[in-house]
Amino acid sequence: MRRRNPELETTVLLAGCRTPFQRAGTGFRDLMSYQLATAAIGGVLRRAELGPEIVDRVILGATVHNPRTTNVAREAALTAGIPATVPAMTVTAAGASATAAIATGADLIATGQADVVIAGATDCVSDPPIGYSRTMRKKLLAGRRLKSVGQKLRFLASLRPWDFLPDMPDVREFTTGQTMGEYTEELARQLAIGRQEQDAYAMASHQRAAEARDAGLLAEEITPVDVDGIQITEDNGIRDDTSLEQLASLRPSFDRAAGTLTAGNSSFLTDGAAVVLLASQRWAQGRGLATFAELRGQLLTAHDPGSELLLGPAFAIPRLLAACDVAFDEIDVFEIHEAFAAQILAVVRHLAIGQVGHLSLGAADRLGTIPSHKLNAWGGSLAIGNPFAPNGARLVTTAAHRLQKSTGHYAVVATCAGGGLGQAMLWERC
Repeated sequence: MRRRNPELETTVLLAGCRTPFQRAGTGFRDLMSYQLATAAIGGVLRRAELGPEIVDRVILGATVHNPRTTNVAREAALTAGIPATVPAMTVTAAGASATAAIATGADLIATGQADVVIAGATDCVSDPPIGYSRTMRKKLLAGRRLKSVGQKLRFLASLRPWDFLPDMPDVREFTTGQTMGEYTEELARQLAIGRQEQDAYAMASHQRAAEARDAGLLAEEITPVDVDGIQITEDNGIRDDTSLEQLASLRPSFDRAAGTLTAGNSSFLTDGAAVVLLASQRWAQGRGLATFAELRGQLLTAHDPGSELLLGPAFAIPRLLAACDVAFDEIDVFEIHEAFAAQILAVVRHLAIGQVGHLSLGAADRLGTIPSHKLNAWGGSLAIGNPFAPNGARLVTTAAHRLQKSTGHYAVVATCAGGGLGQAMLWERC
């Protein structure tokens, strides 16, 4: 990562905004991901009370790609009224896509290539790219070249009923063939993270999210989305009345015989979009604009997708703090993605003792135990939802708001991601 250089422009956060997060197949089931991003872009500009003409670049992440909108950032930007002369691009880094987009935007600002950047991500899991098998695709491509009636009839005769079976997207890791749930089940087994501990953490996540929602804290992040004349204004995954008894009654999801991961202590498929509005400190100060936080540092790490798939934050956070010369005890706010209760508990354990199962990275990675009131205090992905790519932008927005509400000084945002990636960011309250 790059240490802060006085010759580089400082990146500040002007605003953050997201759509409500909806369980896949519910409120946003008839929308496309560019429409969710359009709503988030419009919302963040309204929050900052700025017009689209001030934007220099739009960078969005995505993991669920609709073939009709391959550069979803461009389609969303144009639909949101961003001038056609403003470049927009889409990046992908699995669950770290939003933070990768934010980091890319910050680099453009730091090097003077942009003054204002909208960065974040969008995913509509309800609209997955379902296709045909490779055999059928080859037949269809060959069929496009046919001209005579006889050729076309022979082509139709060559088709078989199984050619029409859908080719569903695969959630397995391409290199290992393992799902995240299967990996986390094994991780929980290695670390002896039991079912009761996982359920207790999941229940706490829901309780904290419900309290934050009822206090109006989450509403400050959310812009409504109009769906066929109906305004969707809230997340629909938060379970107010969940209990340990209810969670304990759920059957294991991945290892049916002896597993501990269930639908209750795992994050759920979610549709949503989240973005932040970044600017150079010089540009913001020159216009007298209020700023939430300053980006002190960020880094993206990569690890073994077989044994370290979702442990990215445990590796990235110590390296980030060391590079920024900030002590662990100085961090007032931690926002860490919750893919599974077992995964976040494993990350917390590593930061406390410097070891996860057979993985030991030495004293430099042993930071301490994160106090519970500092970690995901307004609920996490287990309750609010896990739309893959947008998570990082939601975490940054929440971290900045928590800093302002608590008058804290530093916030750490960290995400794990498919492929064994991890990203961490350090934000300082303005």
